[in-house]
Amino acid sequence: MTFPNDETGQILAEIQDAGIDLSIIHPVVFFQLFEKKEQAQAMADYLAEHAPEMELVIHPDETPNVWDLDCTVKMLPCYDAIVAQEAQLEQLAAKYNGYNDGWGMEA
Repeated sequence: MTFPNDETGQILAEIQDAGIDLSIIHPVVFFQLFEKKEQAQAMADYLAEHAPEMELVIHPDETPNVWDLDCTVKMLPCYDAIVAQEAQLEQLAAKYNGYNDGWGMEA
């Protein structure tokens, strides 16, 4: 399988090269960053109500004064679905003064 020549495509190619079967559903984690825990919590509260199937974890980032909201979605890790989900979460994070910091999968 080939992927577009961008960051998402490169990550998917690396995951595929590592032997992960991308034709089955996997937990995909989308990372959102905030300056304040309250901002991360507000987005988590919104998602808990509107996307109850999503697993949400708030924790301090390695960078001081930054909070992570990890949003895990069980999905088929195809390029278009990942790009769409990432864009949707990025738009939502912006409403809470946060921003998207990429995505990942556990190997």
